[in-house]
Amino acid sequence: MLSFTPQEFSTAKLHGYLLSAVAPRPIAFASTIDADGNPNLSPFSFFNVFSANPPILIFSPARRVRDNTTKHTLENAELTKEVVINVVNYDIVQQMSLSSTEYAEGVNEFDKAGLTMLKSDLVKPFRVAESPVQMECKVNEIVKLGTEGGAGNLIICEVVKMHVSEDVLDENGTIDQVKLDLVSRAGGSFYSRAKSGFFEIPKPLSTLGIGVDALPKEIRESAVLTGNDLGLLGNVENLPEEKSIQAFKNQHNLSSLSTEQKHEKAKSFLSFSDVDSAWKVLLS
Repeated sequence: MLSFTPQEFSTAKLHGYLLSAVAPRPIAFASTIDADGNPNLSPFSFFNVFSANPPILIFSPARRVRDNTTKHTLENAELTKEVVINVVNYDIVQQMSLSSTEYAEGVNEFDKAGLTMLKSDLVKPFRVAESPVQMECKVNEIVKLGTEGGAGNLIICEVVKMHVSEDVLDENGTIDQVKLDLVSRAGGSFYSRAKSGFFEIPKPLSTLGIGVDALPKEIRESAVLTGNDLGLLGNVENLPEEKSIQAFKNQHNLSSLSTEQKHEKAKSFLSFSDVDSAWKVLLS
């Protein structure tokens, strides 16, 4: 058995061991706003529920290991004392992953991920309309666990209003876990789905994906492509070059396909995570 003290490894390596060992973890899809009212949206898997009376949730945006900076979510929560925590089900998992890309301050991750801002009733941050459960919260306290990279910051939230989609309720009005179809985080690129166990999502680019908001309108509004499909398409830094698109078009005889047929074919490629081929189909 490998045995060690935390001090024997770098923070990054220890972080990897901890996240792989303590899994799966629920995901807090946290929505906040800054001082100017700009929305921010980011997922966190250091998260759970800790009390029902009062209803308390805690999530922890850690200081970045690489440069010891803090995340916009933490800064906004400290400033406004409000947050909305949305749950993540399988239908929005790719969009959630795309939103974790570290876009610049002021960039709207709702737009980048192709998700809909829904006005909250009691707090200022927006809800994620596509999330089946949304919890408006007041921030009671923030507990800083350290000052170095990797240190957590416990954001202790009290739920002041909860919204549950009727689509995930059973005949008794309680949440049906199968209908809810939650996903959770594990180590590396692994996630877990309540219905079927583990699956992988490639980590978002260390650079910047173009985002769902940069997709052509006919793709964004496709009746064939899902939100997860759009999330995959938006997580590319550059589109294929025209020369490679034409070669692909000729090789696969795409000239006679209708727009809907192209979307169906692209969806098929996306089901195998072949994003490059999907883009070539769509741009042909």
